[in-house]
Amino acid sequence: MTGRRGAEEARNRLPELLEAAERGESTVITKRGRPVAVLAPVGAIGSVSAQQSLLSLAGTGRGLWGPDSTTTIRALRDEWNS
Repeated sequence: MTGRRGAEEARNRLPELLEAAERGESTVITKRGRPVAVLAPVGAIGSVSAQQSLLSLAGTGRGLWGPDSTTTIRALRDEWNS
């Protein structure tokens, strides 16, 4: 179950919202009616330790833009400008 609370109400009812998160419920916090944050159970976002290292991606970047980077960049620029 997901609830919506204004920022002021969320501040005033934080203990209740934390208990709801412990029960597996998420709460969207809004500011002037616009969603700005989510208070969610930790299990809903996954484990921080599950994040993979970026070190395996280290390298020159050769081939990142295809066999001819100039052509790829021109095509992207043309697409952006049209």
